[in-house]
Amino acid sequence: MTAPFKRIVLFGRRPGDAVPETLAQLYDFLKPQVDRLAIDAETAEKFSPPNADIIEAHALRSEIDLAIVVGGDGSLLRVAQELADQAIPVIGINRGRLGFLTDVNPDDFSHLTPMLQGDYQAEKRFLLYAEVFHNQQRIAEANALNDVVLLPGDVAQMIEFEVRINGDFLCTQRSDGMIVATPTGSTAYALSAGGPILHPTLDAMILVPLYPHTLTSRPIVLDANNTVTLVVAQDNITSPGISCDGRDRIPLSAGDTINVRKNREYLTLIHPNNYNYYEALRSKLYWSAKRC
Repeated sequence: MTAPFKRIVLFGRRPGDAVPETLAQLYDFLKPQVDRLAIDAETAEKFSPPNADIIEAHALRSEIDLAIVVGGDGSLLRVAQELADQAIPVIGINRGRLGFLTDVNPDDFSHLTPMLQGDYQAEKRFLLYAEVFHNQQRIAEANALNDVVLLPGDVAQMIEFEVRINGDFLCTQRSDGMIVATPTGSTAYALSAGGPILHPTLDAMILVPLYPHTLTSRPIVLDANNTVTLVVAQDNITSPGISCDGRDRIPLSAGDTINVRKNREYLTLIHPNNYNYYEALRSKLYWSAKRC
């Protein structure tokens, strides 16, 4: 048995009719079992029980033991970015589609009780930290649990950029962009782009080219302690950008540099004690489905 959770905050960021309903059911289920049950301030704009304890996400470190997110993987990704430096573990209640991260069944909360009492699996996932430089001045920074993606502009036209690893030149590439993904992100955008699946405990990251002009361009797996640098070519005529975990695009100019490295902070995911990663892969990706 590990440490029990007595002070909990609820998040429900994904739009949709099922999320408020699930939050209400979860709130009623948890309220008698814990010392404090709070609602994230943004979540409270959509769901706020009478006399609710409302708390800002940035103020959780000293007041909360556990965050529970109701929604899809995208909702958990957003919360992960907010909690990355606060060392607060997270449980995901799946109201999305695949649910690789939000893996708890929303129709049966009974298995949450042993988890709150300390009967659970804890799994650490590292994040990426991205910095954007223009004329050697840092103009943007962001965290990502899944991936940092270099994307083309509004026109369907390839971009040209350099790839460097720890300052060493790897290649110049013409493509639609590049995905730099964590093991967590290996089952997200990187998978649809042809990248490999990495077990979440691996200390590694993946580079996955997006529709490269050279057929020999292939995904590459790197030690996570490397720094990946992407440099937009000076003669690039498109308007590329980067996106971290699918959030708002950061616009780039010709000559801009993106440095991506492992963040020193980790996100701790809490799973039921019967959680099995390989079973999750089989069920989410339909590997064992019988065909008619």
